[in-house]
Amino acid sequence: MAAADANSLDEKILTRDAALLKAAVREAGSLALSMFRTELKKWTKGASSPVSEADIAVNDLLETRLRGATPDYGWLSEESADHAARLSRRLTWVVDPIDGTRNYLNGHDDWCVSVALVEDASPVLAAVFAPTSGEFFFAARGQGTVLNDKPVRTAPGSALDFARVAGPKPLVERLKPSLEPSLGDIKLHPRIGSLALRLCRVAHGALDAAFAGGNSHDWDLAAADLIVQEADGRMSELSGDPILYNRREVAHGVLVAAGRDRHASIVAHFRQRPLP
Repeated sequence: MAAADANSLDEKILTRDAALLKAAVREAGSLALSMFRTELKKWTKGASSPVSEADIAVNDLLETRLRGATPDYGWLSEESADHAARLSRRLTWVVDPIDGTRNYLNGHDDWCVSVALVEDASPVLAAVFAPTSGEFFFAARGQGTVLNDKPVRTAPGSALDFARVAGPKPLVERLKPSLEPSLGDIKLHPRIGSLALRLCRVAHGALDAAFAGGNSHDWDLAAADLIVQEADGRMSELSGDPILYNRREVAHGVLVAAGRDRHASIVAHFRQRPLP
């Protein structure tokens, strides 16, 4: 098969998978919403991570819809046992059935369903759905980001001239030494319990920048990463290095998302003032 034919086939596959992803995430969001603010069985996994029967039900639905249609793809989900077989797959679904479970269980609105399709180490399709607000973010590699089917872009700006930042307060505080007095102070946005939503808020300009503290995971990040990138933004490690997905180790350190020029300024700032 000629290379051009192979590329054409890949485009057809991604078009098919994009439709599959959109439908599955919408259905999963509807299921999660139907269980929201109801009496749920819940428990703790690991040291302190909450999980409920809603997380498991949504995970099962997504696995049935996505893996059922693409049995040759890998699978990495917060609520599924991890299998090393995913490491040998070219394409892998990376899934957070309910990102922001603690908020979900407390009856707060900022939670979402977050799913990405990762090719090798990079996301190629992404969907993040916040059912309580009706926000549906979708991105495909090279095709831009849409929010409820309308194209969106990150907030413009080339320097540390911003006020709307979300993330751990100590990280935000470390930006202040570089600000000119005339630019005013940084305003720390109220906490957004869903990390995926926090990062997606950068994609449509609701935030100028967002940080993720240490110990985030592939399933928290992969979909938001592509959504930010395709909105003319950049999301990376604080060093500026890209985030690699579907590796044996799925935990990550401190990360930042912003429009491309502003992201470059933030990375340069932290290179001069590295974290302790």
